[in-house]
Amino acid sequence: MVLAPLLLLLAADSVAALPQPLASLPAPPVLTAESTRLPDAPPTPSRSAQPWLGQIRSVAQRASTGTAVVINGQRQQARWESRQSPAGSSELWLPLEVLQGQLGVSSRTIDGGTLDLEWYGRPLVVPAVDQRSLDDEVAVNVLPLLNAVGVQTRVVGDALHLELPPAALLGLRSSTPDGTRRVVLDLNAPALVRQEGSRLFVALEGSPDQLRQLAALGLQPRARRGGVELGVSAGTRLSKLFTLGTPHRLVVDLAGDGAAASSSGAPAAKPAPIDPRLQALLGRDLRWDRQTRTVAGRNLRINSVVMDPAASSLQLRTLTRSDGMQGLSSLSDLARQQDALVAINGGYFNRVRRLPLGALKEGGRWLSGPILNRGVMAWSGQQLPQFGRLQLQEWVIDANGRRTPLTVLNSGYVQRGLSRYTADWGAAYQALSGSESGALIQNGVVTQLFDGTALARSIPLPEGSSLLVARAGAPLPWSPGERLQIDSRPSSTLGQAGSVMGGGPLLLQNGRVVLNGTAEGFGDAFLRQGAPRTVVGSDGRRLWLVTLEGVDQAGPTLSETAWVLQQMGLRDALNLDGGSSTGLVMGGQHTVKGRGVAGSVHNGLGLVPGGRPMARIETAAP
Repeated sequence: MVLAPLLLLLAADSVAALPQPLASLPAPPVLTAESTRLPDAPPTPSRSAQPWLGQIRSVAQRASTGTAVVINGQRQQARWESRQSPAGSSELWLPLEVLQGQLGVSSRTIDGGTLDLEWYGRPLVVPAVDQRSLDDEVAVNVLPLLNAVGVQTRVVGDALHLELPPAALLGLRSSTPDGTRRVVLDLNAPALVRQEGSRLFVALEGSPDQLRQLAALGLQPRARRGGVELGVSAGTRLSKLFTLGTPHRLVVDLAGDGAAASSSGAPAAKPAPIDPRLQALLGRDLRWDRQTRTVAGRNLRINSVVMDPAASSLQLRTLTRSDGMQGLSSLSDLARQQDALVAINGGYFNRVRRLPLGALKEGGRWLSGPILNRGVMAWSGQQLPQFGRLQLQEWVIDANGRRTPLTVLNSGYVQRGLSRYTADWGAAYQALSGSESGALIQNGVVTQLFDGTALARSIPLPEGSSLLVARAGAPLPWSPGERLQIDSRPSSTLGQAGSVMGGGPLLLQNGRVVLNGTAEGFGDAFLRQGAPRTVVGSDGRRLWLVTLEGVDQAGPTLSETAWVLQQMGLRDALNLDGGSSTGLVMGGQHTVKGRGVAGSVHNGLGLVPGGRPMARIETAAP
């Protein structure tokens, strides 16, 4: 994703093209997130991409890159880049997703898209202009943070080695805030951590008695070379990991049915099997295929889940958080919260701001409006989804019939002009840029006007209200008591469906390849890039949920993806977010993880019990 310092927040799997920046904002865009991609050029006649890239981060002359990180001898897939700046100082760039999900680095966003990072009490503040794109991820120069903690770095081939002597485990503490079991490991020094799903590898040394205490607290220890591997009991999941300093602490939060389990110290439980409800449906209601195909001499690993929505006992649903549009979750958590037996990640979002960047509609309500005429899928009930490109055109109409256009609805995509936010955005709205004013409409009447200071503090969004937000000096020509109407019209019948999921680019339509990334505002670099992909599609009768990963390489380009899907028999296909967002959860098991990391996502698509009982479905191979 990309993220702009008060500009626009583009996309995750595609940090596509950025539109013209707001007049009152600095020119360089900020990176967006979960797939942080800096576009090659803004989707305007002026191709100012290269100057922008230069302002964000000058290109150094000497650089080495790789796709593996070895943490105290434990190897994992992760993108990295080492280089020297023009001033001669060393830099080491790692994706934000790796820092948060693998090393336990705490992260929050402050004014203007600045990242405030902390690891074992050591801070690292990264302004928006000092963030950059590493392939399709938001990345930061983490060398100052690693040096502060004492981590040694070296490069061997394509692998970056991070090394730190094991820390000593001084003590253990446990509490249960809000029903979550929190285990605190007191350490004599910072310890490297590697997270893989529900297991942790921690570079620490502990006594046999301390290991027994860990087991009693719900963490199942196993001594490994260079440290201890920690698992979780059956029915328990690792919900959060972070570190604290002075003294050094590693904090592990456990949730789920087993979070408050007995402290018996029983031996580690076997991983939970696939949900038996899904097991009973495989080969009947739906088919799950795993195969390898060769494209341009490179092997692709493909997972596809296929079902007939009109006859299945499962329904297709969007998967979103219950607390509004701001925030990220793991795909496993989204699936569990809505009882989805199958789930894939959904559309684009800004990883730093944790906001949606594209169409998201459920139950007939626009949780987030479409942007840039990008591809969408739309469906109602158990209909087979339809595919195309979509815009949502909205106007404010005053008592004299004057029409004022609105740019976006409930979106993290920030543009000059007027935008609209409703209670579907969340309980309140807080300013997304530095130059905003607002007008609250309730029951068709302007009830309050707000300046930038009030919007920065946040404004409640009552059910049924609309908050009109003006950015970059756009006028708000209405007064309290004035009557206004909102006229909302989708550009096609796709926008009239009860459910809509946005992504892009659209890959296939009616059996033809219709890939046109430029028309959907995606940059050239994104279109050429190979990466893990998530796709939703149809063969004209059945719904397809598909993930594609490279075997020992980055993954397919978008054109390769479209070709493969066409060969597999799909007639319609929409690219969703990809890269480290790519994920597939089957019966509670996270079976596909983009770049080997279960990245946080904003939304997803799930197959949820509640459809029509059915007879056996034909399961012919594609």
